[in-house]
Amino acid sequence: MAVPVTGLVFRQLFDSGSSTYTYIIGCAATRIAAIIDPVYEKVTRDTKMVSELDLQLKFAMNTHCHADHVTGTAALRTATGCQTVIARASGAKADIFLDDNEIFKIGDLELEARRTPGHTDGCISYILHKYGLCFTGDALMIRACGRTDFQQGCPQRLFKSVHERLFTLPDSYSVYPAHDYQGRTQTSIGEEKRFNPRLTKSEEEFVSIMDNLGLKYPAKIDVSVPWNLRCGPTEAEDAAILADIAANKPPKPL
Repeated sequence: MAVPVTGLVFRQLFDSGSSTYTYIIGCAATRIAAIIDPVYEKVTRDTKMVSELDLQLKFAMNTHCHADHVTGTAALRTATGCQTVIARASGAKADIFLDDNEIFKIGDLELEARRTPGHTDGCISYILHKYGLCFTGDALMIRACGRTDFQQGCPQRLFKSVHERLFTLPDSYSVYPAHDYQGRTQTSIGEEKRFNPRLTKSEEEFVSIMDNLGLKYPAKIDVSVPWNLRCGPTEAEDAAILADIAANKPPKPL
């Protein structure tokens, strides 16, 4: 995880249950921080890490409305007073909605919100140009990409998003995805342009690959999406909610 440290506080955290990466990015000068793609079961860990780093959490952000875990954004808001953030196109609840190409400030850091739909309609990648970092959610992963067979997924749109919105970035930019299932932590734009077994194909070949993956129905989608559309549970690691999540029991309608 080689990241320039001058002016930036950066941590990559992992949830083994969903193979989700969570990222803390902070401004070293102002100590203002954001967290990207937090997991509900890890809220206590994340708040402790923020405190130990002497940061003030201002924003809890998602790259999209996830289907494989329940977000910790609302619980982090309760715990820290931060604001929750997601793409306007996601259809999910949040305090702040981001549009395409919007520049979002975290202290002195400037994070570009770049729409990358295809896995879902509301996918957004966060780009920290000063440090050459991309947080790509499920749009671009390490030698892979997010599936396109649910939640408004569209392989043609994902192919266009990656090639026109991400592969046009400098090859040197580091890519930090929302997931990896083989123990890898990061990649780069240049690597994925050369070695991604799906996205180095033609659009027609890519669509055929995505349409024939034969993946199982997502194990947590029926509990995760309803929670995530409402920004997640508000109380950190509530025992009853944790039991419901483990049992794939969706929340009661509002």
